Formats: sequence, structure tokens, C-alpha cells
Amino acid sequence: MKFEVLILGSSSATPIYGRHPTAQLVNVNEQLYLIDCGEGTQVQLIKYGVRSNRIKHIFISHLHGDHYLGLIGLISSMHLVGRKDELHVYGPPGLKEIIDLHFLHSQTVLRYALHVHTTQDDVQDVIFENENLLVSSFPLDHRIACTGFRFDEKKHLPTIDREKTEAIGVPSAYLSLVKRGYDYTASDGTIYRWQDLTVAPPAPRSYAYCSDTVRTPSYLPFIQQIDLLYHEATFLHEMVDRAVDTYHTTALQAAEVATEVGAKKLLIGHYSARYKDLKPLLQESRETFAETQLALEGNWYRI
Repeated sequence: MKFEVLILGSSSATPIYGRHPTAQLVNVNEQLYLIDCGEGTQVQLIKYGVRSNRIKHIFISHLHGDHYLGLIGLISSMHLVGRKDELHVYGPPGLKEIIDLHFLHSQTVLRYALHVHTTQDDVQDVIFENENLLVSSFPLDHRIACTGFRFDEKKHLPTIDREKTEAIGVPSAYLSLVKRGYDYTASDGTIYRWQDLTVAPPAPRSYAYCSDTVRTPSYLPFIQQIDLLYHEATFLHEMVDRAVDTYHTTALQAAEVATEVGAKKLLIGHYSARYKDLKPLLQESRETFAETQLALEGNWYRI
């Protein structure tokens, strides 16, 4: 099953050097989820060939403009191109008021149902679940209410070992039971364990998105053993005082977080406009956590 992340925006605060404010697209089994929606997100979706109406759920981490100012335009464009499917938006208190105010004064009545769900910035909370995926929010430590998001793939059923089941004549009607953990008893009384008739599924995968935050231990319990961790890395560590003052993180600190939580891979992004060349950020992070990559716009990252 496909599980991957497309970077749409990687800049902090302002668009610069061809980089855009924060936005990411998560693809889980061809279901698309948008995380944050900075200015220009819908243009980026068009650029990378993604139909916006395929997005059913949008997750907004906090109400600084570089993380949500593209949302009103995206919602409006969905309306203008004739969207019919409902849209769910998850974000901090105040987001619904912002959306309602825009559409009140533009006298816009959406042709589709828009549901705005309020996230909590003080506890971990399951905010979405379907047959393949569980999404939870968790508190970060920023200047205003801010959450991260964790995407956990659900455990898959094993697959049938056709060669074995056909060899012993397991009826096709019984195969679904074998997949769910039932042993098979043949007509001669021989019992075949379900584990011997199936191939174990791959381990469930996970993705965590740590938006703007100062580096503290408070959010580490929520991102333990993550397969792919995205963590903001606004500054080089030589500017750690500036990072603390602005409630942001350095590339070194992001690498330390990845190490402490046992992440398999790390993506760093949310780059300050100070850095036209991103190589020093990557180098600083890799010195502590070798499996670091830059979040580059237009790149898909498999989980």
C-alpha cells in the first residue's frame, strides 16, 4: 500500500529563493491528506499534478500565516470548480471564525459541506480514523497554540500462501477465515495452523509532522519509533538563542530529537530566509543523525 509524502512548501515565514510557505501532501493508499496550507499551496498542487478535489482532509498546525494563509483560496477554488464532496478541516480554536469571516464578507455560500474540527493543543488526541489509517494530533511548544500530527498505518491482514493452501485443498470460502487467524482442519483431521498458510504482512508504517516548536522533551513521547519524522529546522545551531526566542528549532536539535525517539529517517524543513544554500543545515543534522534528508519541494518521500 502506498504511503508517501510530497513537499509542497518548505520555507518559513515568507516565500523566497523559489521556496514556498509550509504545506505537505500525504498519500495513503491513494487517499490524499493535506498538512498545513501556506500561501501558494493551490498553485503548487497544480504544478505537481495533484487535483485538489481529491483532498478530503486538511490538517492545520497553527494560525501563523505561513501555515494557513493559502487555505481560504484553496477552499474557494474547490467551490469554483464544482466540488460536491464534503471537506474536513482540522485546526486550532479560531480557525472556523477566520473561515466564516472571509465567506461572510465575500457573500460566498459553498456548494459543498465544509466541516471544521477544533484540535486541542494540550493533549494527544485521535482526530481521524478510517480502515487504513489513524491520525492523531499532539501538543508542540510554540508562541501560540500549535500541534503536530502523527499518521499511523493500521496493521494489515496477512496474505494467503496460495501454493500451500492449494496443495492441501483449503476451500476458497475458508481463506478469509485463515487470514483472520483461524486454523484449517482437513477432512482427515489434520490441523493446519493459519500462520503456516499465510505470509506475514509488512509492519505498519508511521509518519510524524512536527511543525513550529522550540525543542523540549514534552512532545517526544508522541513520536516514539516513528518511521519518518518531519521536524522543523529553521536555523543552524549557531543561532540557537534566536531559535529559543522565536520558539523554533535548529538542525542539530532536530537531529537530536530523531535520535532520542528512535526515528528511522528524518526530514528537515521550514528553512529561514537567511539560508539560500541549505547544505549547511543538512550537514549539521547528519553529523548527529545520518539518515537526514532535506524537505525539497516537488519531492515524494516514501515511508
